[in-house]
Amino acid sequence: MYRVKPSRRQIKKLTAFEKKTSWRYSITATSIRHMWGIAGSHQIQFLDALHRDHAEVEDGIRTGKAVLRLLPLHNSEDLANAEPDTMRFRLCHLPARLARQARRRYLRIERTWPWASAFTTSWRRLTQLPAVT
Repeated sequence: MYRVKPSRRQIKKLTAFEKKTSWRYSITATSIRHMWGIAGSHQIQFLDALHRDHAEVEDGIRTGKAVLRLLPLHNSEDLANAEPDTMRFRLCHLPARLARQARRRYLRIERTWPWASAFTTSWRRLTQLPAVT
């Protein structure tokens, strides 16, 4: 447990005890006691910095997924704001057959599938993006 001075944004959310003491208290629950070979890793400040750094990584992943979702699906009403699990279910569990003809492969998608056009549009848009160099 550690305490910090609350920012103006956090003042409205303080408990009665925190308002009385004018400190904001936080609890970090972790299974990490200390990291071998790293001096000071047993202190709460180190663990807090470790968890904040991990939160930044998760935010970056979430932002990347949102940008990727907006690139191919920005005009699809039901998928533009969908959660990653919903998108994965609707776009990756597609009823299709992989067919070969004249040394080429074709993905034959069932036309009655509700997200067939969304899948083909997103695939076309993603493959037309320039390669990262």
